[in-house]
Amino acid sequence: MSAAPIDGRACAAALRARVAEAVPAFAAAMGRAPGLAVVLVGEDPASHIYVRSKGKATVEAGMASFEHRLPDTTTQDELVALVEALNDDEAVDGILVQLPLPAGIDDKAVIDTIDPDKDVDGFHVVNAGRLAVGEDGLVSCTPLGCLMLLRDRLGDLGGLEAVVVGRSNIVGKPMAQLLLRENCTVTIAHSRTRNLPDVVGRADILVAAVGQPELIRGAWLKPGVTVIDVGMNRLTGEDGKTRLLGDVEFAAAAEVASAITPVPGGVGPMTIAVLMRNTLVAACARAGLPPPEGL
Repeated sequence: MSAAPIDGRACAAALRARVAEAVPAFAAAMGRAPGLAVVLVGEDPASHIYVRSKGKATVEAGMASFEHRLPDTTTQDELVALVEALNDDEAVDGILVQLPLPAGIDDKAVIDTIDPDKDVDGFHVVNAGRLAVGEDGLVSCTPLGCLMLLRDRLGDLGGLEAVVVGRSNIVGKPMAQLLLRENCTVTIAHSRTRNLPDVVGRADILVAAVGQPELIRGAWLKPGVTVIDVGMNRLTGEDGKTRLLGDVEFAAAAEVASAITPVPGGVGPMTIAVLMRNTLVAACARAGLPPPEGL
C-alpha cells in the first residue's frame, strides 16, 4: 500500500477562496470589512514570518488587517492594556496575540484578557469550555483544520477509532473534543503512554501532535489508517541546513497508511485558512448575522 498524500495547500486555498467570496456580503450589510488584529511582541524570527503571512492572508481575503508590533521591553500591563483596547474597538472582530511571548509575560493572563467572542485562536478558557460541552464557539485553528482535512478525505467519521497523540490545550485536547463531536471513539495518548505502539496500532484515524520528531514509527500503524501529522520539528543537519520533520516516520508510514499529510504542506496551510474563517465567523456572530454557508 502506498498512502495518498493529503494536500493541505489545496484544501487551504479552497477554504480561503470561500471566505473571500463571503466577505462582500458582510461588508455590504455592515458598511465595513471584518477586521483581524494581530499583536506581536519581541523579535522572534519565526513569529515575524507567521505574522506577515497572516496579515497577507487577511488582506487577500478582503478583510481589514491591524498589526501591532511591540518591542520585547513591553510589559505585561502594557500588553493587557492593548488587548483591552482592541476588545472595545468595533472595527476589530478577531484578536490574535502571537505566541510565544517574551519571558516575564504570562501567556494565560494575556489570553484570558481577550474577549472570548473575538478569540479567533480559540485559546480562551470560555471557548475551550464551549467546545467541551458542545456549544457553539470559536475553535482552535489547527485542530479545526485537521478535522476539515479528515472530513474531506473520509466523509462521515462516525464509528471510527481515533487516536490523538498529544495533550496540549492548543491541539491535542480540542482535537479529541472535535473527534468526539464527529462520533468517533477517541483515545488521547502522549509521550508517556504505556504501550504507545499498541495504542497507536488501533487507530483508524491517527492525529500526531506530540512535538517529537518521528516518535511514531511506521511499523506501529494499522494498515489503511489515515494519518494527520501536526508535528513541525526543525532539525539542523551536519551540513548546517534546516529541515522539517513531522511526529510520524513519514516514509515508513506512507507504506502502511491509506492517506497521510506531508510535512510541510499538510496541516500548516490549514491553520492560517481557518484563522480567516474564524475571523469572518466571529464578525458575523458579533453583528447578529448568520454564519456563511460552507465554512
